Amino acid sequence: MTTAADYLEAARQMAVTGRTSLARLLAEEAADRTSDTSQAARILSDFPGPSLRRED
Repeated sequence: MTTAADYLEAARQMAVTGRTSLARLLAEEAADRTSDTSQAARILSDFPGPSLRRED
């Protein structure tokens, strides 16, 4: 099972390698899996930018 922490770590790795769009998507997933709304907001603020998700 993949956790919010796993997605957040992957987001950080992508950011370090310059893959900011992928980092943002991973951060959004981490935020979605976080029950604390203030923590979710902090996660997203660490990876600024518009949402790149496409909803059906």
